[in-house]
Amino acid sequence: MPVPVPRQRAIPAAESGQAQAASSGAGPSPEGASRKAAAPAGNTAAGSTGRTAPATPGTDAGTAIAASGTTGPAGAGVQAGAPTLTLLVIEDDPGASAVVPELLDSAGKPIRVRTARNLTEAGRLLTDDVHCILLDLALPTPGPAQDDDELAVLRHVLELAPRHAVLALTASGDAERGAEAVRVGAQDYLFRDELDGRLLSRAIRYAVERKRSDTAERRLAEGRLRAQENRRLERGLLPTPLLEGSSLRFAARYRPGRSRALLGGDFYDTVRTPDGTVHAMIGDVCGHGPDEAALGVELRIAWRALTLAGLCGDQLLGTLQQVLEHERSDDEIFATLCTVDIAPDGRHAGLCLAGHPAPLIARPGRPVQLLPYENNGPALGMLPGARWPRTQVELGAEWSLMLYTDGLIEGHVGEGRERLGQDGMVELVRRQLSEGLRGEELLRATVNEARNLNGGELTDDVAVLLLDRTA
Repeated sequence: MPVPVPRQRAIPAAESGQAQAASSGAGPSPEGASRKAAAPAGNTAAGSTGRTAPATPGTDAGTAIAASGTTGPAGAGVQAGAPTLTLLVIEDDPGASAVVPELLDSAGKPIRVRTARNLTEAGRLLTDDVHCILLDLALPTPGPAQDDDELAVLRHVLELAPRHAVLALTASGDAERGAEAVRVGAQDYLFRDELDGRLLSRAIRYAVERKRSDTAERRLAEGRLRAQENRRLERGLLPTPLLEGSSLRFAARYRPGRSRALLGGDFYDTVRTPDGTVHAMIGDVCGHGPDEAALGVELRIAWRALTLAGLCGDQLLGTLQQVLEHERSDDEIFATLCTVDIAPDGRHAGLCLAGHPAPLIARPGRPVQLLPYENNGPALGMLPGARWPRTQVELGAEWSLMLYTDGLIEGHVGEGRERLGQDGMVELVRRQLSEGLRGEELLRATVNEARNLNGGELTDDVAVLLLDRTA
């Protein structure tokens, strides 16, 4: 619970920013007996331009709560180690210094005050320990005059200090200008002629907390926006397969890499064309940012459109490379890709690899193995005018075909430098199949075991696609 603010007393003030020292012969005043001085007389709080908290008449000027962290007789204690609030006053009227009396935070701890005569000086004093700015709206605007904008100086300060709370100081009765200042971005406004220590101290604490609340709310809104954008990327990267009329079973799994909640550049898709051919692909754009994810979405959508238009093999990949070259933000960005077109009878398929790992195939009575990868062409975007051979492969009557990105095989095995690799993945999948796992359960167990072997989350994103045909 906040500590009540002590009763305000008269405050001596001087233009230099130093408090008047207490008379050695004066006895303790009633208020002086209730609390210690905020700081020794003449000891500045913020360098030559700062203002000190004045000493209480009748107290020892060498006794300072701010320095000792002790509790005063009245019980208005200062929390040891708690941060001290710092106020930056920006005003150019020498006579206006007296408008800022002694200020105490909710724990009774003096609020430090710095004074800047112009915005240039304010920029030098605006360090990370400043919590709030008290700005005189009558301050001249730097640079060319803007007669049509009465709040130009406020807008300048908001740009200069976007993370700081701002209190606008205006003439008494000019509530309309003060309200407009709040609308522009200030946390509150105060009348110059109606200030006292209690009011200003409370306004500073309120402004600081409101700024924190506004910042937290903005970050929450930004988080929601990022989540919405991520869902849109997810719908683009991880689409619903178009397999109506096909007897093949489909499963897929995607797991973002370590410390990333957002999806990366991995993408996949599966469609069935009117002739009964099932086309599947999986790809990986180098990098992990939103630009790479967006490029992955574009490549996936382009692949689906080109496939439904009847393109496949080298012609399709050549067109995708043109899309990548036009859409990428940097010439160094490339993408690997694996495409498979499965004949309507389901017994054989065409395979094209563009710098991508070969798919894995599992068949009853035969060892789990990789499809041929000798004709692996370059990644998209690596070589202008590249070609990608299409290899014919026999699948058989019953099989499971797994396409994956390199995030699955690049994880480590144990604490050494050894990686899982394709051979390790083949053995891993063989064990899972021998335990009777199929479909999504097989993919989940495979990714989880690769993660466990790595000793934690995999560094790269992992996408896995599985197509099954039963006899």
